[in-house]
Amino acid sequence: MSELPHEVDVLVVGGGSAGCVLAKRLSADPNRRVLLVEAGCDTPPGQVPAEILDSYPMPLFFGDTYIWPGLDAAVTRGADGRIRRRAYEQGRVMGGSSSINVQAANRGLPRDYDAWAAAGARGWGWDDVLPYFRKLETDLDCDGPLHGRDGPLPIRRILEPAWPPFAHAVATALDATGLPRRLDQNGEFEDGIFPPAFSNRDDARVSSAAAYLDAPTRARGNLVIAAHTQVTDLVFDGRRAVGAQLRQADGREQRVAAREVVVCAGALQSPVLLLRAGIGPAEHLRTCGVTVLADRPGVGENLRDHPALTIAQYLPRRLRLPLSYRRASFVALRSSSGLPGGTPSDMYLTASARGGWHALGASLALYFLWVNQPHSIGRLRLNPADPAGRPDVDLGLLSDPRDLERLATGLRDLVALVVSPQLNPDPAAIFPASFTPAIKRLSRVTPRNRRVTALLARLLDGPAPLSRLMLRAVSGGVDLGRIAADDAALRDFVRETVFGVWHASGTCRMGDSTDRGAVVDPTGRVIGVEGLSVADASIMPSLPSANTNVPTIMIGEKIADHLVSQLGAGA
Repeated sequence: MSELPHEVDVLVVGGGSAGCVLAKRLSADPNRRVLLVEAGCDTPPGQVPAEILDSYPMPLFFGDTYIWPGLDAAVTRGADGRIRRRAYEQGRVMGGSSSINVQAANRGLPRDYDAWAAAGARGWGWDDVLPYFRKLETDLDCDGPLHGRDGPLPIRRILEPAWPPFAHAVATALDATGLPRRLDQNGEFEDGIFPPAFSNRDDARVSSAAAYLDAPTRARGNLVIAAHTQVTDLVFDGRRAVGAQLRQADGREQRVAAREVVVCAGALQSPVLLLRAGIGPAEHLRTCGVTVLADRPGVGENLRDHPALTIAQYLPRRLRLPLSYRRASFVALRSSSGLPGGTPSDMYLTASARGGWHALGASLALYFLWVNQPHSIGRLRLNPADPAGRPDVDLGLLSDPRDLERLATGLRDLVALVVSPQLNPDPAAIFPASFTPAIKRLSRVTPRNRRVTALLARLLDGPAPLSRLMLRAVSGGVDLGRIAADDAALRDFVRETVFGVWHASGTCRMGDSTDRGAVVDPTGRVIGVEGLSVADASIMPSLPSANTNVPTIMIGEKIADHLVSQLGAGA
């Protein structure tokens, strides 16, 4: 195990999308001692596991090698009123969720960040954050004043001339929306059909760890990177953070002193560390037996995710990708619902030519549909019976009826678009994709599952009566065409199948220091204490109209810039 220093200038808690940025930027001064701790395994250059490098990410979600084990969340109330729960996959590996996600590199829209500034996050409007979006990236396809050319993170797209038949078929089907085809979702801010941008070079994932913790950065004598190391407690002297208690994988514990502590553990772990340290809603902390250090009612509140549905479609052979073709997502649609309570560009759809790593998955398309600007809000709390255990997470999806209406209408539109001659005109060939425990077991990469899915794929491709029987079995008998034609049945179906799309954010909301609901000020400093900052998706006041990875890296860059300026040379 790594030998940990007993004292540093800056302790960065969490080697995720933002934590890797902080480690690189803060250690650039050789006189500033920085310790980066990550609960999961390390992925140093030349030793990145093949499954992380893979452009096709889905096998990473199964098993707990790279995710927090046992983490789950209440999703919403089903049609019968009972609360639905499901596993929530959050990265526990160097690079965090940037090492397990679909590699989407979507910034969102200028209005998202102008809304942050209007909500009290001064200095976080579009014009303020754009320099940091440019700083983090090397865009391999697009140039001009909106794009960076020499940042650590490569961003590319698969452009139309290189599309396989599936991508052309999807784009042609989506042309029925009347929306134009566009090139750059990060520089063209209107609705349209785009080739999605992703963080990838030479058909290999580039995580935040790969981008920022490169060999020269790791060689710095003033930077220590400790993997398999978990922060069990933040340590305070009065109201000043002075370090943390750490536990390594072999059980050894050590206290590390630090002049500054920066928490980058993500929207489901950062608020937990604050709550256990006594920073949060006073009444809740007392219920959990935690001494109140700073009464900040907003800690754990404002939890947001994009309410999403996943739909599968059986593909004819001519549209399938060979398993050797790893990148499977080629087309995205940004659109406006036009419904009451909606906003421009409030819906998003992506299409993948693969529903799994195996032969059965190769015969299925997968469509992800989500509400791009949700109104629903959840929250996170400690479990009073076990404050040191897993947190109680309630995503609160569809708690606002406007999200239910938009997702239901979006599903009806999706069915109408993809049940088409370009893809598959058979209404029975489209069905809900689920991540049930049985599906997750089948999705583990094992020789047995390879054999089983190969057999299922052959049966699905068999004579028409057998194929229809298999489709009914795979779909669980759900007739999406019938459901889409019945308003009540459609809403019930959405309540039963909605899930979060792994974009948890907002639980340490950024705002003005006089705002009782804010947790950090616009510099990332935790309000009411000293020496402690938060820099990750938890500080987002609201969700951007985007996958959250690149916005989180931007947050890391911007807060790192502030800390470097504040700490000064050699601090």
